[in-house]
Amino acid sequence: MRPILRAYDLLIVAMAVIAGLMLVWLMVAVVTSVVMRNTGLQPFAWLFLSTEYAMLYMTMLGAPWLVREKGHVHIELVTAALSPGMRRIVSRAVSAGCVLVCVILAWKGADLVQSNFTRSDYDVRAYFTPKWLLTIAFPISFTLMALEFARFVFGDDLLHSGEAGIHD
Repeated sequence: MRPILRAYDLLIVAMAVIAGLMLVWLMVAVVTSVVMRNTGLQPFAWLFLSTEYAMLYMTMLGAPWLVREKGHVHIELVTAALSPGMRRIVSRAVSAGCVLVCVILAWKGADLVQSNFTRSDYDVRAYFTPKWLLTIAFPISFTLMALEFARFVFGDDLLHSGEAGIHD
């Protein structure tokens, strides 16, 4: 079981690293595109398209890691006012709700991928890109987010610290 958990942890970190590299690519591509336009050149079609795809993948690939690190935006105002026992109940209930939403979105995402694949849908702009290559990120990411939120439901750690205010 330990090797499986280690592989899972490595997958989450690898996805976050890829998302970070995509962020760097976005910077390079946007700067290149702006420089090309300012010098009178037409930016490459694939340059613009790759930034659109990178924004989608960057968001989807980085999200499970953000859940693990409690990096998503949430407000601690209510949980800070609760007793520790009630905070534990509320935090686990919120996490369970997040698991439910992620499972539904993963299921709908898988349905979308299957539909894109069976109908041979393409994103037709600069290039013909099979849509399932774009939408495959949804079921993968939301499934992993559901697992990460489930850690807060069943594990020792809570999603909410109960500390209101801005913290580094």
